[in-house]
Amino acid sequence: MTTGKANEAREKVTVIGLGSMGSAIAGAFVSDGFDVTVWNRDASKAAPLVAAGATAAPDLATAIQASPLVVTIVSDYKVSKKIFDGVDASLLHNRTLVQLSTGTPKEAREFDAWVQQNGGRALNGDILAWPRQVGTPEATITMSGNQSAITEFEETLKALGTISYVGNEPGASAVMFNSVMAYLAGSWIGFVHGALITENAGLPVDAFGSLIANISPMLAEESKHMGNVIHHGKFTDPESTINTTALDLHMLVQHSKEAGIGSDLPEFAANLFQRAVDAGFGKEEHAAIIKVMR
Repeated sequence: MTTGKANEAREKVTVIGLGSMGSAIAGAFVSDGFDVTVWNRDASKAAPLVAAGATAAPDLATAIQASPLVVTIVSDYKVSKKIFDGVDASLLHNRTLVQLSTGTPKEAREFDAWVQQNGGRALNGDILAWPRQVGTPEATITMSGNQSAITEFEETLKALGTISYVGNEPGASAVMFNSVMAYLAGSWIGFVHGALITENAGLPVDAFGSLIANISPMLAEESKHMGNVIHHGKFTDPESTINTTALDLHMLVQHSKEAGIGSDLPEFAANLFQRAVDAGFGKEEHAAIIKVMR
């Protein structure tokens, strides 16, 4: 993935944190022709990037001073705070800090305020991709925070993937990330329960995985549909109702018990949908369970 912009001007960017994701991010910037400075607490992790053309900073202060754009990607905001606590905060003056570490909306707002207090600008972002996808359009990165910073550096950041700016409220990206995590948690647990059913019946689990992949376009449309339904509060005239799904989920509980496999997930789901039925929402869209979840 090449923007072409870096090759003309050799723009400078610093990457702090060289775990698997941080290394992928630094590597994408290097591949796109940027003048990349890297720093990590374990300096040995910089070696492959240096071999590819990056410059390893001897310390964090030097790394920050090296570039107007500083991207931090460590495990979470708590680790990031510990790292930055050891540096002179005045170095942040006229710097744009992009925080790609995992955190809550509250932590993102606190980070933004701290950067502003020290004369810098902040963008808080979240990576919706695996390291192998960074640097390709398959990687989506949500970002929120300073509008002028995203305007100035969006083209630079596109070296990492598809940038989705979700607004100037600093915590907005973390809100969206945690929303996605809620979805993923349910889908991962649901997939594994399905794999358990498949495995228990002596059928190939990889065939089940392929089946889910085949219906993924329908699942994507369903997600978009549910978002619109909830946003507009239009739960009537469904193609399938809470009543129908509740019956299917009770059957899934029965199946799990008959097969002698765990029933925690289907029991949780069946109970939630049954609550919606009991509350009088049985003839409405699946998404109407949000009414009882609220």
